[in-house]
Order: sequence, then C-alpha cells, then structure tokens
Amino acid sequence: MTQKTKILIVEDEMVIAANISLQLTEMGYEVTGIIPRGEEALTQIESDPPDILLLDINLKGELDGIETALKMQEKHNIPVIYLTANSDDAHFQRAKKTRPYAFIAKPYKKLDLQRAIELTMSQAVTNEDRIEDSENQNEHIAILEDAIFVRHSTSLVKVTIQDILYIEAERNYCRIFTSNKEHLLVITLKEMDKKLPVKHFMRIHRSYIINISKIQEIATTHIIIGRKAIPISKSLKKELLKRLQTI
Repeated sequence: MTQKTKILIVEDEMVIAANISLQLTEMGYEVTGIIPRGEEALTQIESDPPDILLLDINLKGELDGIETALKMQEKHNIPVIYLTANSDDAHFQRAKKTRPYAFIAKPYKKLDLQRAIELTMSQAVTNEDRIEDSENQNEHIAILEDAIFVRHSTSLVKVTIQDILYIEAERNYCRIFTSNKEHLLVITLKEMDKKLPVKHFMRIHRSYIINISKIQEIATTHIIIGRKAIPISKSLKKELLKRLQTI
C-alpha cells in the first residue's frame, strides 16, 4: 500500500487552515495537523515529522513562520512551502534564507496549492537522488588528519586543515572557504561532518561547519570568522563554549 504524503499546516487563521486541510485531503494527501503557533509546530514536528511543512509567514506568537522554519531546520530537512499575504521585499529576503520550495500568496487558488505541493514533491525526490549520487561520488574527496584532497578535473588538490575557515552547505553540495579560495564539493554537509577530524571542526548550524581555531568572535546568535557572520543555535553554542573551555 502506497503511503500518503504527510503535510503539516501551520496557520493561525483557522478558516483558511480548515479550507486548506479539506482541499489537501480531497487531493489525496494526509494532513497530520492544523497548528496556529510556531512553538507548537516545532513540538509536533519532533513527535511526528511531516513530509512537507505548509507554513504561514505571519504567525502570531513568539515565533513567526520564518523563525519557525529556521529552528526546524536546525534538526530536520523538511521541505517548506510558505503561505503569505505579505509579499514585501523584506519578508521575501528573510524567507529566502530558509530555502523554501514554494510561496503561495493569499488569497490562494486551489490550483496554486496543488501545483506547489506537486512541484515540492518532485523537487524533494530529485534532491534525494542527488544525495545518493553525491554519496557515490565521495571517492572524489580524501580527508586526512591535516588536509583534505578535493578533485579538480583530473587531479586532486590539497587543502590543508589549517587553511580552512568554514564549510557551507549548498543543498546537496558543500563549499569550502579558505582565506583566498573556494572549493565546491559533491558531498552533503552531513556526510562531510562525519568525515572531518572532530578536534578541528564543529557543525554549529544546519548549513555551516567551522574550523574552531579560526573563530575571531562569539556573539549572542552568531560567530565571526574571516569577516563572515555565521549563525549558531543556542544548544550548539553551549557545546562550542564547552569545547573552548570558556565556561
């Protein structure tokens, strides 16, 4: 029996949420819940992760939709579709950082909803295939105690651990940053994290691994490395401070 795609609706306008739920059910999807607050959505995701998160940007409460997505993405890689009645550039730029799969403008049409879900499912499947491909191509990367060898064309180039500032995720790829160069690798950040020597590196965010020795400043919500402000979650900040033996 084919499992239905599970969708969690996070929307504080209950009439809109109920209408979306009815339409999704008619389309053959499973609605795992209708939740009005971002904080409650995060709890629900922990107990029953959906396949797709349908998320209103302008939620009331402590967390708006964008903040909810950012916190969710610290632990989960669930495709996000935003619902929004506010399409100003400030909201769009903030939302873009969470790499959503689609935006649906209110008032929406049923066809807009249907296409957004179908495109998200299609893109998610494609990304899974890319992850598998990237794992098959990990032979293009050799990680030693003091260096990483990355493939460029027909040769391997040595990047010393000491030169690496940080590593940033780009969907299913990684970009290594040194002080004067970048290297794009066909590997997920999760797989890269498993391979790197723990004494030098730490993953402090869903999209970043840092070279601990390169930290220049630790602020409330981010750290500074090479003029780059890199976000850090509260729980991982505590772990980082322990590793730095500053508490």
